[in-house]
Amino acid sequence: MAKTTKVKAQAQEQQPLNPSEPQAKQATHDTQPPPALLDFMMQGWKPQSGKLPPKLKHADAFEARRKALSDLFPGETLVIPTGHEKVRANDTNYRFRPGSDFFYLTGNHEPDCVLVMEPQEGGGHKSILFVEPNPGRSDSTFYTDRVKGELWVGPRLGVKESHARYGVEEARGLPELKDFLAGLKGEGEVVRPTRVLRGYSEKVDEVVPEGGERDKQLATTLSELRLLKDKLEVKELEAVVDSTHRGFEDVIRRLKVAKSEREVEGVFALRARVEGNDVGYGTIAAAGHHACVLHWTRNDGELKKGELLLLDAGVEGNNLYTADITRTMPISGKFTKEQREIYELVLEAQERAIKEVKPGNDFMEPNRAAMKVLAEGLYELGILKEEPEEALKDEHQFYKRYSLHNVSHMLGLDVHDCAAARREVYRYGKLTPGMVLTVEPGLYFQKDDLTVPRKYRGIGVRIEDDILVTAKGCRVLSDKIPRKVKDVEAWMKRIWKEKR
Repeated sequence: MAKTTKVKAQAQEQQPLNPSEPQAKQATHDTQPPPALLDFMMQGWKPQSGKLPPKLKHADAFEARRKALSDLFPGETLVIPTGHEKVRANDTNYRFRPGSDFFYLTGNHEPDCVLVMEPQEGGGHKSILFVEPNPGRSDSTFYTDRVKGELWVGPRLGVKESHARYGVEEARGLPELKDFLAGLKGEGEVVRPTRVLRGYSEKVDEVVPEGGERDKQLATTLSELRLLKDKLEVKELEAVVDSTHRGFEDVIRRLKVAKSEREVEGVFALRARVEGNDVGYGTIAAAGHHACVLHWTRNDGELKKGELLLLDAGVEGNNLYTADITRTMPISGKFTKEQREIYELVLEAQERAIKEVKPGNDFMEPNRAAMKVLAEGLYELGILKEEPEEALKDEHQFYKRYSLHNVSHMLGLDVHDCAAARREVYRYGKLTPGMVLTVEPGLYFQKDDLTVPRKYRGIGVRIEDDILVTAKGCRVLSDKIPRKVKDVEAWMKRIWKEKR
């Protein structure tokens, strides 16, 4: 076939790089490129160097995680997709963020990839990473495919390059994946025991028959492996906590002139994108009575002197670990008497809870300690009418009208990490060295709550820190971020006096 004829055929067919993918739709505002243009686009490019990328830093840590997973499922094929880009509106996508379990095992950021761990006869597994091929300028799709084309979205690493980069035993192109997965089954029956991490790729889910409890066990096991952070993960969390600290200080600087919650959100987001991948979750920049809405992410309210700003935010690092920190700050720089009373009660509850973060304690023990303090304090303030002992009983829990939530969740690659872990291992399990969790008590007095004295209505306070369980107790990773009333006020005053 002549070169121009070949290019013309490519222009007509517009086949994507991965035949298992649906054909990419042309945008309504696009025009069809003529064969002459495609012929011109295919010529005059500098040859690729062929040099392979260096091995991923800390590739040994990812290999150790795969080995730990392999040991738990001998003789079984494990399929872990990372997921695909998601549509934001019409033909625009959200920025891709890898699936946490896939990233935990590979360190790979690219969309569409799939890790297959294939059992070996002598024991253990061979890790096969299926990735998007990179044909460079040898295929017109580098220009014509707006979904995956290199000139549209940037280059993919490629198959040989991924093999070198991620330290897996083998890498293959995504076009091979469908046949590989189909080879796991015969006449509608699974030939080899196979488990799939479901919900990340419809294409994978369709090819491999549903495994029911077997698949759920894979998700559960991955979550439970992630409960204990290795040294690399702790280092990542320390870095994002420090970055979040700087982001909070950026916000304080802006508070001197800021008019809206949206400004707070934007200022923090700048730090997150400059120093990391993004924010780890939707920033809560809740001023005034908005602080009484637990997940207030609309951030469209005014900032008013004399009110509080509850800032719940975390930087997600380039390796996807996120901080999760909350500070409640007086917008004017000084707490009022009523604000101080509520803030100090929440702080006392947090300090009491942190003391209970130690090996061997129940995961719920910090929560019980915090709620006891809050119930007693609410009674002393005249808000709770029942004696604390009555209010705290499981069949009552009247204090929850004002505290609303428990004080802890696991933290790591996800802000609410290890969500698929069994309740008896997580919620009703024991704290163990290597776990990282939050401690975040709060009090929220709704502006229309007639059980609360008028002077407290509309006040919402939460204080949240990130805690590493150690062999002898715990370490507050975010301890450098001021928490006490006088320290928060001094912090704000110092930053406002800085010359920039």
